[in-house]
Amino acid sequence: MYKYFILFLIIGFCSCQAPVQESTKHKKPNILLIIADDHGYADMSINQLASDVQTPNLDKLALSGTRFTNAFASSPICSPSRIGLMTGTYHQRQQVFWYGGNGLSNPEIPTMAELLLDKGYSTGMIGKFHFGSNDANTEHRSFPLNHGFQELFGFNGGRKHYLIHDSEKETAYRKLMEKAPKPKQSLKMESFFRQNNRERAKGFATEILSEEAIQFIKNKTTNDQPYFLTLSFNAVHNFTHQLPQEYLDKHNLKGMADWDPTKETYYEWYENGRKPNNPEGRAHYLGQLYYLDKEIGRVTNYLASTNQLENTIIIYVGDNGGSTQIYADNGPFAGGKYTMYDGGLRIPLLISWKGEYQQNRVSDNMVSAMDLLPTLMDATKVPKPTTLDGISLHQLLKGQNADIAHETLFWFGGEQAAVRSGKWKYRWANLDENSYAKRSTIYEGVELELGEFLHNTATDIGEKENIKAQEPAIFEDLKNKLDIWKKEVVGEIPN
Repeated sequence: MYKYFILFLIIGFCSCQAPVQESTKHKKPNILLIIADDHGYADMSINQLASDVQTPNLDKLALSGTRFTNAFASSPICSPSRIGLMTGTYHQRQQVFWYGGNGLSNPEIPTMAELLLDKGYSTGMIGKFHFGSNDANTEHRSFPLNHGFQELFGFNGGRKHYLIHDSEKETAYRKLMEKAPKPKQSLKMESFFRQNNRERAKGFATEILSEEAIQFIKNKTTNDQPYFLTLSFNAVHNFTHQLPQEYLDKHNLKGMADWDPTKETYYEWYENGRKPNNPEGRAHYLGQLYYLDKEIGRVTNYLASTNQLENTIIIYVGDNGGSTQIYADNGPFAGGKYTMYDGGLRIPLLISWKGEYQQNRVSDNMVSAMDLLPTLMDATKVPKPTTLDGISLHQLLKGQNADIAHETLFWFGGEQAAVRSGKWKYRWANLDENSYAKRSTIYEGVELELGEFLHNTATDIGEKENIKAQEPAIFEDLKNKLDIWKKEVVGEIPN
């Protein structure tokens, strides 16, 4: 009788306990998408290409997953490439070729956030968004809150002042600019967007954004709803001289003052900060990279300390190639941002998911930032849209199919184009005198050789030898592929 009484107590005790929660490994994973701005290909110490670089937190992330050495952006500049990244499609399908355009204008092409929100994810955007020329207008379709992001703390456009975040100071500065000769350039001191409104902030932008990311994650982990967070830093974009004073003092750097419209023209000031005129230029760049790496470590360490790594996909990706004029290093590749040399198109890409994806893996498969959307859809078991140009890397990351790669990738920016098929690369450039791309070669100091070129990247990684005369069949084949792609994807090119 006594043993039955004890059994009754045990059964009763067990039945009164709270139900066992589903293992996090069986829930939809959280997603942290980290985007850097103009990060040079060589500027990650695990690549062992630049001796002056130390990125311990990015290196740690690389060792925890797959590091892609042959990854490409869909454009050598940020606005189009971010559209390609966020939609998994060539941005030309939305009539975006270079800066300007209507951005995310096609409602039939969904973003990552829209797809994940529809399947129960909580979504947030922190940091830079730059999807079109009108994306500061909260009513414009390109504004993040109109594209599946429920929460927003960030800023629009190509750049943001690293140290000043106050719209009143920006307004006062613009009044000062009125006295200066053209061209006139804002230093983008505006307050951050908090949802549809502006909010002042004090501090260094990279640190502010990481703190916002941690607070977002804290808020979302109080319930069982998975989250998708895009953490988009402005580091290491121009203007790299805007560093905390304590960093400048510690490294014995004189620093550089912001543009004073009453003392000099914008171009005079701008050129003094750029290669080869700034003796501290590389040190400024490395300062921004130091903070970027440190704050990424702060966020990923928070995930580790709260036992979230096994249920969080972490992606680190650059938006385009490094800007050599601000002393980024693209290693063996020619050119940089604004050009369709590999230095303008190759990007750092790291993907990690503890316990699900292989660790300490290096892949030289040709992949694209457009592949992130289909990869995430497969990882979260969310149906993929039919509009994709990217391919899913999910099985590759799991170690189940090592052959996943693009056979061919295309780039077209109106007056520059490129095709990559295996080891062969075709490049074309013919700049109109009045075009922005032409002005970029002057204003940004970018070197760009005009004409048509064919390179064997297996033997000529720096794109130095034009072999179109030696390989006419391959040259014509890639040109024909580009023409077919343009008819299918680009359609009619606006004037």
